[in-house]
Amino acid sequence: MRMKERIVVGMSGGVDSSVAALLLRDAGYDVVGVTLALTGSVSDAGIADARLVAEHLGIEHRVVDLQDEFQKSVMEPFTESYLQGLTPNPCVICNRIIKFGAMLQYAKSIGAEKIATGHYARTIEQSGRILLCKSDSLKDQSYFLCMLSQQQLRSAVFPLSGLDKETLRHIAEDNHLPVAQKKDSQDVCFIPDGDYVSFICRSRNLTPQTGDFVDMDGNVIGRHQGILRYTVGQRKGLGAFGKPMFVTAIDPLHNRVVLGENGKQYAAGLCAYNLNWIAFSEPPEYFDCDVRIRFRASPAPAHVHVRDGQTFVHFYEPQRSVTPGQTVAFYDGDIVLGGGTILHPIQGGSHDKETI
Repeated sequence: MRMKERIVVGMSGGVDSSVAALLLRDAGYDVVGVTLALTGSVSDAGIADARLVAEHLGIEHRVVDLQDEFQKSVMEPFTESYLQGLTPNPCVICNRIIKFGAMLQYAKSIGAEKIATGHYARTIEQSGRILLCKSDSLKDQSYFLCMLSQQQLRSAVFPLSGLDKETLRHIAEDNHLPVAQKKDSQDVCFIPDGDYVSFICRSRNLTPQTGDFVDMDGNVIGRHQGILRYTVGQRKGLGAFGKPMFVTAIDPLHNRVVLGENGKQYAAGLCAYNLNWIAFSEPPEYFDCDVRIRFRASPAPAHVHVRDGQTFVHFYEPQRSVTPGQTVAFYDGDIVLGGGTILHPIQGGSHDKETI
């Protein structure tokens, strides 16, 4: 008899990854469900739910302890970034280092060449490269995968591409999955209550230090409650200044938060570093594409200039809250060209090639 191909499915205990395991089982794979223990008690409920689903599906289930690696590679850099006045995206880092890094290594150690997750995305092969594409679903999550390498994408399977959430729930209910009605997680997994400030203060045993609000000319205009409490583009929680004010920059060196009037929260462009190109081994020096500056931002048409290891983006229309530390993703239609990290916004200027 021909042996089934073994595949590891990352099972978080949620409905998405559970349906992914179901679909692959029904497609004839030898499915091994793997739940990553990342954050101690926070993940215990997910482990229990994943185990129940695996038993229901009749597939093997394993728990892999990656807490030390997760602490070192995701949680500590997250905290350090906030202390430096940045706003990181830990899910993007986790996908590259943990889910499609350490979990892929584990999969190969047990005889599986591919891993599957409940992400809404898809891949295609073109001219010898694996291209990452938007999902056909409205719940596209390709942004979170923009830092994956060719090797990682070649081993990745995304069974949910093309499914909408309503259809997926129906599949879960029709197959009597124990998590069919489980709510989606909306927060960073290691900060389930969404209180980033308390998490960072506990992890570093510190208290937020008050400091100065300054205007864009450096004039002191008020007092802030600690730079951890603010992010670029923020308006709420700043206090009264007689007119709307927005956070335009954070200066951790001098413990200052820079505020600007309405309109100053927009940027003409950005500079990015730590680039990961998916669609090509070396990007052209100049090209036009759509740029997404955070997960919930609409893709914005832009002109891009790649130079000396950095990428300069000039938008055709100014974009709001270009935030240092956030992930930026580049798209050509449905194809993800690559991704990187925002170094700083660019104020003013033109998108003409001669100016950048």
